[in-house]
Formats: sequence, C-alpha cells, structure tokens
Amino acid sequence: MKLLKFFAVGILFGLVMTKSEAISWFRIQEMFHFDSFHMFGIIGSAVVFGAIGIYLLKKKGVRSMMGKPLQLDPKKMEIKRLLLGGTVFGLGWAMTGACPGPLYVLLGQGAGVILVVIASAIFGAYMYGVFKARLPH
Repeated sequence: MKLLKFFAVGILFGLVMTKSEAISWFRIQEMFHFDSFHMFGIIGSAVVFGAIGIYLLKKKGVRSMMGKPLQLDPKKMEIKRLLLGGTVFGLGWAMTGACPGPLYVLLGQGAGVILVVIASAIFGAYMYGVFKARLPH
C-alpha cells in the first residue's frame, strides 16, 4: 500500500510528459534547432515550479523520508565540470531524442527500442561510479 503513492506519481508524470509532448522526438529536435519555444517553456516552467516547491518545503519544515531536515547544500560553480557534463548530457539527449526522465514513459508507451537507451544510461551511470575519483568534481 505504501508504494501506491509512488505508482500514482509515476503515472501522473507519464501523463504530463505525454500530454505536454515533452517525450516527442520532434519537439526535442525543434528545441535543439531553436525552431520552437515549446520545450524551453516546459523546462523553464519546471525550474520555476521546482524552486517554489523547494522554498515551500523548507519553509514548512518538511523532513526527508529518513526523518532528517531538508538540507540542500550550495554547489561550487566549476565551469570545466559543467561544460563536460552538460556536453555529454546534451549529446546523449540530442542523439536519442530523450532525456533520462521520459525514457520510462517511452518504454511504457511501447517504444521497445528505448531499452537500448535505458541500458546505455545504466551503463553510463555505472562507468561514472568506476571513474568518479578521477573526474573533476
């Protein structure tokens, strides 16, 4: 029964991603070619609502699932790290037409070929763990 709320949020996420066309390869290509504002509007809205959500969570004193206070430590802005990570992420996004979030939405819609992308993402996360100590952080 506890997992039910997570399934509900996942279904809601999938519906929003589908209805907003955020999982559309054509919409993503429009974004990378600067032909449409659609995806930039979705991303911008997510940033604004996320910032408001975090502000409200902190103001209300919401705790983590482990009972600890919500704490988000500021990160150092390291241009080299951001350029490298952003480039790798952007190339993967442009080549596959999907960022990590919608991969499972696409799988749920029956796009079986996305399993190759999911396997590649999992492998990439594993390789990050292997080389983490040598990467610029």
